Amino acid sequence: MTKETQNTIMVCTAVGMLIVGVALNIAGFIVPPTGEISDSVLWVLAQALIYAGGVFGVKSYIDGKVEDLRTKLKNKNNEDDK
Repeated sequence: MTKETQNTIMVCTAVGMLIVGVALNIAGFIVPPTGEISDSVLWVLAQALIYAGGVFGVKSYIDGKVEDLRTKLKNKNNEDDK
């Protein structure tokens, strides 16, 4: 599995979890008793937000570190060439 495929899967699952969490909360307002959301529905939304935050946070952190490493290696290579 390539790195791009892994990133695509991570982002798609995170977005899917967010959609499911929000949909469950909307459904919680609609079903009887109207206007009350069960604790379990809120728990699912919390887990979806934690998962999505983890995926996006880890992905952006790793991407930033990889870019820093590339920049350092490129600068080191340019200094060696001089």
